[in-house]
Amino acid sequence: MIEKVRIEESVREFIKGSGLFLVAVKVSSANRITVLADRNEGITIDECVAIHRHIEKCFDREAEDYELQVSSPGLDMPFGVIEQYRKNAGRKVQVTDNDGETISGILKNVTEGGFELEVETKIKGKPKELTEVSFNFDQVKSAKVVLSLK
Repeated sequence: MIEKVRIEESVREFIKGSGLFLVAVKVSSANRITVLADRNEGITIDECVAIHRHIEKCFDREAEDYELQVSSPGLDMPFGVIEQYRKNAGRKVQVTDNDGETISGILKNVTEGGFELEVETKIKGKPKELTEVSFNFDQVKSAKVVLSLK
């Protein structure tokens, strides 16, 4: 089985300085390799193909057979790396903390340590109030974009 760490190192070196970032690498026991990458503007099919070809050059299929898929993480997948938080700043996200509490709001002020959510609070008979809730990354179980169809 191909080591996940070797794939991560190879992909990180390949995309260095390109604006792309690695979100995740998964290797199943059947040697199915899934590489998720993105960029702030969104990853293109051509960029996925380039990463795919790079991996195929680095890891010989004759020595060890594997199935390879390279794609973007998708809109419904929880954030895996800080770059995804930065990419989605200003968008509505849903955060589940380590206690299982879920809160939705506008993602703001992403730093190395955490972020803030601008949350709309509604109290009966009063106008809506905006408050900011701060999170450290270690307090977050999952976070993902809230999809809205208008």
